[in-house]
Amino acid sequence: MGTKRKLEMQDANENIFADLGRPDAQEHYVKSQLVFQIHQIIKARKLTQTAASKLMGIKQPDVSNMLRGRFRGYSMERILGFLQALDQDIEIVIKPKSAGSKTARIIVKAA
Repeated sequence: MGTKRKLEMQDANENIFADLGRPDAQEHYVKSQLVFQIHQIIKARKLTQTAASKLMGIKQPDVSNMLRGRFRGYSMERILGFLQALDQDIEIVIKPKSAGSKTARIIVKAA
């Protein structure tokens, strides 16, 4: 990867949805990170989409669509419920934003 490309990537906002000018960028970014975790869990547990759908209480095509980025119709609460259905604890930590940050952020971290 060339130096110019590295600089462009460093200058880019962490949130691609904000870079694209989406009005709901923060929410969409957080949902995408949560869905990524769902994908990682399904993969690590070697679940089929059918097995995952049964655990999550939705249809297999809905799991497929969600994993392909079509999750706009799901609320944050519902996505968190999917993680719980996959036997995941969810911990929410509130803290002051870092001194160097312009705005407060929501960050998804896997344990």
